[in-house]
Amino acid sequence: MRPGGCDHGRVVKPRTIQHVERPGIIDLGWGHPSPAALPVQAWRACQEEALRAYSWQALTYGYEAGPGPLVEWLCERLRHTDARAPSPEEVFVTAGASQALELVSTMLTRPGDAVVVDSPTYHLALRILADRDVDLIGAPADDAGINPYATGGLLRRLHRAGRRVPLLYLVPTFANPTGGSLPDARRRELVEVVRDTGTVIVEDDTYRELAYDGPAPASLWSIDPAGGVIRIGSFSKTVGPGLRLGFLTAPAALVRTLVNRGFLDSGGGLNHTTALTMAVMGTSGRYGTHLQDIRTLYKDQRDALVSALQAELPAVAPAPPRGGWFVWLRLPAGMPATGLLAAAEAHGMSFLPGGRFYAQEAGDDHLRLSFSATEPAGLAEAARRLGQAFTTPATRYR
Repeated sequence: MRPGGCDHGRVVKPRTIQHVERPGIIDLGWGHPSPAALPVQAWRACQEEALRAYSWQALTYGYEAGPGPLVEWLCERLRHTDARAPSPEEVFVTAGASQALELVSTMLTRPGDAVVVDSPTYHLALRILADRDVDLIGAPADDAGINPYATGGLLRRLHRAGRRVPLLYLVPTFANPTGGSLPDARRRELVEVVRDTGTVIVEDDTYRELAYDGPAPASLWSIDPAGGVIRIGSFSKTVGPGLRLGFLTAPAALVRTLVNRGFLDSGGGLNHTTALTMAVMGTSGRYGTHLQDIRTLYKDQRDALVSALQAELPAVAPAPPRGGWFVWLRLPAGMPATGLLAAAEAHGMSFLPGGRFYAQEAGDDHLRLSFSATEPAGLAEAARRLGQAFTTPATRYR
């Protein structure tokens, strides 16, 4: 049946967005932006300016690695937000972070490879990597994040077993799902132990700009000039996911390999028109102003959720994450997240169980709450409903 057609006499409204509203449920499972954080008017103005400035060049095939105005602005922006600025030859513009991971994993892996991922990590990245027909293996980790030396030992064991391990994926800064950041010492140690193993670190750095209590830590990419890290960035969290616009920073040789791929020879740069609009937003100063506004908005929402959790569930309430969109709760012994979810939805709120974020069977003692898409009053009410779910006896049993 075509979108907008009839289903046995019932008119079906065509879907426009990914989010599915469930009446009566405050759903903190979606990692989506607040509608109030999407800069509709500023983006419209930037589109008009881009078309005036670049005319027909904004609508034709773009340069394969991404248009120069955006790449140049990105290099300057990263000079201020990270510990090292890339050169233009180290930047490749992508159609979002997910597509960047798809590109990189397609290029680096082949079926049957072992791919190591953080424990826990972004659940939808696990799906993208699984599409490559690889074996996903969780890295050793603790409450501070991935354990570098234990991970080095894992890589050596896999190599001794004859396994090819081309890729290690993690979100070390304001992580999805934990909200935490890998300590500086572990960042340096991880880069060191992985170097010369034949494994490339793929660093998902999509939350760097959403720092609420001081600057974000240096990226793994910035502290490894030897070229063992590919960093993925995105404008989905700062401007809007509908842009489908991101980038990666990587050794110039790898960028040249991407540029020479057939689909770029055929189609030109990815998301060229949107990239030029983003360049205007960046160079005009509108991006900086917008970022200040949404940092305030998301910080207020974070504080509302954490304060409500501290009031409703003081025994499990976490410290406020210093950036990103997520709160990660450890549940009391004997209370599985999968059991709690049913009770929570019966009380009118929802979340993602922790098991979704592991390559192996683990994590049902945690849950992820997103504060990004819900106003403070709704977050407080969601915490109250979660507190009610905690009192449901059935949630303490599998």
